[in-house]
Amino acid sequence: MYSDLKLGFRPPHRRTNNNHFIVLLGISVLVLGFGFALFGKPSNSFPQPDPPILGSVSFPTEQEKNECDLFDGNWIPHSDEPPYTHKSCGIIEDHQNCMKNGRPDTGYLYWRWKPRFCELDRVDPTSFLEAMRNKTWGFVGDSISRNHVQSFLCTLSRAEMAVEVYHDEAYKSRRWTFPTYNFTVSVIWTPFLAKASISEDDNGVSTSDIELHLDVLDPVWTLPYRNLDYVIISAGKWFVKTAIYLENGAVLGCHYCPKRNLTELGFNFAFRKVIRNVLRHVAGSRHGGTILYRTTTPDHFEGGEWFEGGSCKREKPSKEGELEMSEMNRILREIELEEFERASSAANEKGVDLVLFDVSPLSMLRPDGHPGAYRHFHPFENGKGNKVIYDCLHWCLPGPIDSWNDILFEMVMRKQ
Repeated sequence: MYSDLKLGFRPPHRRTNNNHFIVLLGISVLVLGFGFALFGKPSNSFPQPDPPILGSVSFPTEQEKNECDLFDGNWIPHSDEPPYTHKSCGIIEDHQNCMKNGRPDTGYLYWRWKPRFCELDRVDPTSFLEAMRNKTWGFVGDSISRNHVQSFLCTLSRAEMAVEVYHDEAYKSRRWTFPTYNFTVSVIWTPFLAKASISEDDNGVSTSDIELHLDVLDPVWTLPYRNLDYVIISAGKWFVKTAIYLENGAVLGCHYCPKRNLTELGFNFAFRKVIRNVLRHVAGSRHGGTILYRTTTPDHFEGGEWFEGGSCKREKPSKEGELEMSEMNRILREIELEEFERASSAANEKGVDLVLFDVSPLSMLRPDGHPGAYRHFHPFENGKGNKVIYDCLHWCLPGPIDSWNDILFEMVMRKQ
């Protein structure tokens, strides 16, 4: 509580009773006048308060202030430069390097994610790296995980550039270290999280059907899993591809295989089976680190799909409710949330720190953040535009995906 002196009010000197009476009289008159102003008939000589503005923002309750949801918010414009540039970070793969590939608009770079009831600052890379000294991270999943790890490393590159120490033959699984901090970051490519035979090139063209073992998790991630202090696991779009499903070594059925005499089980059947097995494995692992399950990110194809003439030409975020999530994305999301809820109680009982990293809703609002035609180098030169395939699934770097890291760093630093 403020003292009278802090409010600039001087207590009266008590020299005589007359002075005291005069002061009391003055105060009484002021009180009566104030009371009349509040409860008496309004006078036209006094300005009246403005009517409330429709749609104005209400103040959060104390409970809302104390329970800030980092994933509940809005994209707001900002004038700060991105945390890195397409030239300053050499880790960016060409397919996501939209500026290098000639994307002419830059407005998509100047938006920040703002949680509704709290602030979200950009991380101080040096402070974060210091907190991660002698730690190991693993990004487990498909090409969106590769997309994310590039953003992660580039964001930290302002403090120190990561040094690559391993890559597989196709450069899909890779590992880097920050030498000063003995901090190691890996991306482990396993698009189904389960054992699968895959023959597909970078453009998604397959030479044979995928064979997916629904009951066998991929050892490429389950083996190093225990030695990782932080693990971000995700899956999604690969499950909508044509695939043969196996369990206990026997064929159960398939998804989208009209030329085969097999039962159509649907991608949702396989997705639920695998995600349930993954989260059950995590919940029962007694892992001592932090495991984050990242929800699948929506694509923004309009007018068709990847190979069907679909495009994404928007240049600014959409408003909430403006775009509707596709049926496929909705199904994937519902399964993820249901299976996560099922696994989280078991994880808590066994002391496993399993956390939901729910970037789907905020990503849904960024149809402007994909490479689109600029997945390719200067796609409209020399009449090439008619043959361009748009990428409305991955994310430009720098771009909206950098805000995932603002949230991720905040979540991790809160645990320090």
